[in-house]
This record gives sequence, C-alpha cells and structure tokens, in this order.
Amino acid sequence: MDVKEKQIIEQAGKLFMRLGIRSVNMDDVAQHLRVSKKTLYQFFKDKNDLVESIVKSICDDNRTNITAICGKGLNAIDENFEIAHFIALQLGQIHPSVHFDLQKYHAAAWDLLERTERANIHSCVTSNMEKGMKEGLYRKDLNIPVIARIYIARFDALCDGELFPKDEYDPQNVTWEMFRYHIRGIASDKGMKYLMKKVKKEQPAQR
Repeated sequence: MDVKEKQIIEQAGKLFMRLGIRSVNMDDVAQHLRVSKKTLYQFFKDKNDLVESIVKSICDDNRTNITAICGKGLNAIDENFEIAHFIALQLGQIHPSVHFDLQKYHAAAWDLLERTERANIHSCVTSNMEKGMKEGLYRKDLNIPVIARIYIARFDALCDGELFPKDEYDPQNVTWEMFRYHIRGIASDKGMKYLMKKVKKEQPAQR
C-alpha cells in the first residue's frame, strides 16, 4: 500500500469514528487531511471505496492486536479479559452512529465488517475455550461451537448503540459485565476461584 494511501485511511478513519460516517463527506476529509479532493480520488473511487478501505484496515489492526494478546502466554481467563479490555477501548472511540451508518449507507463495508469480525471473534473465542479447558479453568463439557455463536450474538448486542447508548452506558463497564457473564458460564470450580480473585483486583478500575 502507498504511504500516502495508508495515511489517508488512518486519518480519515479517525475522523469517521469521531464524527460518524454520514455526517462527513469527501470535502470534509480533504479539508481535514489538508489535501485536495483530486488527491483523494487518486486512491479511492468514492466515499464508499474509502469507507470500505477503512473498515478493512480496522479489521486487520484488530486481528493483529488480538493475536499479540494471545501471544503473551497468559492463562485463558486473563487472556479473555485482556481481549475484552481491548475491545472496550475500541468501542469507546466509535461514534454511536457508525454501525447504523455502515448498515444503511455502506452495505459492502458493513458486510466486510460483519464477515471479518465474526470470523475473527469465532476463531479467538474457540481457541480461548480450548486453552481454558486444557488449563482446567473451564469446564470439560463445553459445547464450543454453540458457545462461540452465543458469544458472537452477545458481542453484536454490545455494539448496538440503541441497546447501550454511550451517554448512558460506559463501553468499558458493559464489556466488563459481558466478560464476567461469559466466564461464569464456562468456568470450572478452579476457574471460578480464579475469577473471584480477579474481580476483586480489577473491578475497582472498571467503575
């Protein structure tokens, strides 16, 4: 990817995430980046093309960061917590209208986001459950394919700006509750004891 193209994707992405997608046009992007519209159109056919490139970049970055967390050698519960914390930070930076704007006005980008993120989450949650079962932190009788799909459904709810409006619910608190809810449902006795210790340690920081 051209360095200039990468810079445009990164800076335009921040602008869209902060202000929403529909409210920002290509003139706004050009003005914000201090480049001409002609420069933008050298790399992107139109706004749809730019939005799709931004979504792809975000999905790639998320996968890279989550892979790095999984490479830390943490136990399954700590790994799950770190990933949940990372997701909460990302959601906290997204304008409430972004998901709605994608669904309604940028179908290709929304489809890419759903397919990619769901595949990434499914792979991550599946690997985490397999790891936790080996460590004895999760129950041995988990139906991994079913639980992975339930987790994805709950994650979709987490991203729903109408269900959890940001002016009423802190994304970090919602993610923390989702983390505890998930672990309580799959933990062994050993895992529950570890979770209780972690709750005492981490919860004050979530308030």
